[in-house]
Amino acid sequence: MQITAVGSALPPHFYDQDALIEAFKKHWGKRHFNLDRLEQLHRNVLVGGRHLALPMEEYDELTTWGRANDAWIRVALEVGGRAVCEALDRSNLTVDDIDCLFTVTVTGVATPSLDARLMNRLGLPSRVKRVPIFGLGCVAGAAGIARAADYVRAFPDHVAVLLSVELCSLTLQRQDLSIPNLIASGLFGDGAAAAVVVGANRNAHGPRIIDTRSVFYPESEDVMGWDISESGFRIVLSAHVPEMVRRHLRGDVDAFLAGHGLTRRDIRSWISHPGGPRVLEAMQDTLGLPDDALESSWRSLREVGNLSSTSVLLVLEETLERSAAEPGTYGLMVAMGPGFCSELVLLEW
Repeated sequence: MQITAVGSALPPHFYDQDALIEAFKKHWGKRHFNLDRLEQLHRNVLVGGRHLALPMEEYDELTTWGRANDAWIRVALEVGGRAVCEALDRSNLTVDDIDCLFTVTVTGVATPSLDARLMNRLGLPSRVKRVPIFGLGCVAGAAGIARAADYVRAFPDHVAVLLSVELCSLTLQRQDLSIPNLIASGLFGDGAAAAVVVGANRNAHGPRIIDTRSVFYPESEDVMGWDISESGFRIVLSAHVPEMVRRHLRGDVDAFLAGHGLTRRDIRSWISHPGGPRVLEAMQDTLGLPDDALESSWRSLREVGNLSSTSVLLVLEETLERSAAEPGTYGLMVAMGPGFCSELVLLEW
């Protein structure tokens, strides 16, 4: 089982954080809100700018959840389709080679699902197995790779494509002045990424998927997720997320690696979801990583923000592009998300 390529697609509407802060100040300033506190929260997430699904001025027209979700479907198909095509091109494959299409998202809903809507748009073969996955949130990029690996393990001649599309800006609750919503409004961005995973019988290049592990933490459902109401998705974002990282991740990683006779010192490439500064700091501290081990994750956070499930795939994309790894070197994908849970994927070049 190998990951042959990752492709990405970001909406063309990019705004630096200064422009976004000013727009939020203009909007929330009408509520006599503490605008200095808003700016402080947005500066603290260390995001330099983000891509938005729509031009900024069009968000005023999203007066209902239905309108926001209609925009989500339209833009998700655009960026999702581009990401799939780019990943296939980099793999020297075509849509006719796809046997199974996994789609992950947590920022919009559609029936028929995105994968079904992409069948005609991309001209996929009618035999393609479709597996839409909703609700895993930030962990879904790594979890999607793991589920695609499960599939090609059963069908070693097959090609699976994982598509992640997250348009976080379309979930914004404009009347919500809670701290979690204010942080989310400064942290999350929009985009899509796709990864091609092939079975062992395919002649391919790229890191091998050695093993995967899912870990669920009981009684932690209130750490992260959505409260869903008439106005759409309202963020649940507990301050305990970094604590969950410090409490669980080191033991989970060590046990997973030990099963393969490895330790953290054997991992050359750390491919982590960039959840936010405090999450990355907690991960770096608890795993005892060198200062530069998570640089790709920090860079992704600075340049485009947190794209939920898409982010870890962007980090994987950069890792594959810059990799000159020697045969036998290892990488570890790490992501955590609603549940609360973690997903680990061990790679070998």
